[in-house]
Amino acid sequence: MSFKSKLKEIRDDITTTFSMAKLQRNRTNRRGRAYIAPELGGRSELLSELIEEQSPWANLPPELLQDVIKRVEGSETSWPGRRDVVACASVCTSWREITKAVVKTPEQCGCITFPISLKQPGPRDAPIQCFIKRERATSTYHLYLGLSPALSGDMSKLLLAAKKIRKATSTDFRISFVGSDFCQTSNTYAGKLRYGLSFWISNLSIGTFFFCGIDWEFLNRSNFLGTKFTIYDSQPPCPGLKSNCKLQQKVRSIQVSPGVPARNFNVATVSYELNVLRTRGPRRMHCIVHSIPISAIQEGGVAPTPLEFNNPGDEQSPSLSASKVKQPLIDFISTSRAESSDSICSKMDPLVLKNKAPRWHEQLQCWCLNFKGRVTVASVKNFQLVAAVEPCQNVPVEEQEKVILQFGKIGKDIFTMDYRYPLSAFQAFAICLSSFDTKPACE
Repeated sequence: MSFKSKLKEIRDDITTTFSMAKLQRNRTNRRGRAYIAPELGGRSELLSELIEEQSPWANLPPELLQDVIKRVEGSETSWPGRRDVVACASVCTSWREITKAVVKTPEQCGCITFPISLKQPGPRDAPIQCFIKRERATSTYHLYLGLSPALSGDMSKLLLAAKKIRKATSTDFRISFVGSDFCQTSNTYAGKLRYGLSFWISNLSIGTFFFCGIDWEFLNRSNFLGTKFTIYDSQPPCPGLKSNCKLQQKVRSIQVSPGVPARNFNVATVSYELNVLRTRGPRRMHCIVHSIPISAIQEGGVAPTPLEFNNPGDEQSPSLSASKVKQPLIDFISTSRAESSDSICSKMDPLVLKNKAPRWHEQLQCWCLNFKGRVTVASVKNFQLVAAVEPCQNVPVEEQEKVILQFGKIGKDIFTMDYRYPLSAFQAFAICLSSFDTKPACE
């Protein structure tokens, strides 16, 4: 029997056992949290026990098993073939641990394998190329791995999905690992993007507010116009960066899964500059990533890299007794650029990104950026983000000129997204979602 035939046999055993485990789980707990398939990194004790009892592959010698998994990981470098590596991690506990030790992070190998890879920094040398499909009818956005739908076709790998949910005073883009479950208490919940309610102001004239003496600085600080977006991650940041990130936790009377509260950590803030005079030009934006220190792009710097998902029930939320008192979220953008430049530079200062300034093309009569063929349709949503650094931060010139994230339109409701170190796929996707919202005061 060939090696691929044996691997196919393992995957068939996993599929059969997974069906048995899911049936048993539905009988015992019909109101539990959404189950995550092995490909999504979920751990089921019942599934592991059944596989270890039935599969003859669980007792292989560690040396032989490590060599087998290395061969599989080295031969499958892209999706859908990358599913074989995920299948190896789903056999049993011993296979999972060895597979996790063999598989490298996207920063090291440039490949996305497990769901945790979406929370890890991208590669340093070349960006990971993705595309986003927007569905206007359902207000959903799907992030796929690949160059474009035309080139990837049905073989595209779904990485993340988001759904726009309007509330009374704010609007959320809830981000999930699957395209069908956007509940904050689900195992598939990855985070969200939130901004203040301002869609109703798009029907009013900007000049009406301007000539009536409206304090635009006050409107900007209070997010009345919806120019500020906050990114929340379901996973806590690294211990050294928790002071930069604010925990937002809401206690609700009814929860889908008792004892597992939804947790949201403020990891980044995206803001768009006001364009009151309606001058021509693209949007001007900048992003403060609280979960990534500026030292990550300095010489020899390393970005925080989570290796596994943290269970919210395993750790107590900080200052639990003080959670009853309502405290306002920390506004990280209220400090002016002049004040930040006068302050002492620190390696733990958050990473700040700004959009790369375009140039005006006289013949085409439009603003242009070099997207290297990845963007084909002119749109106000198109942007490129580079690092915004101070001279005292000692960031190399090549790092300052490197495009960390670029986003642009290639067709109707189709957009490309290319990201690289030190951003993760989740952070890049959340930043790009902020560009989809209409901003009458910024255009």
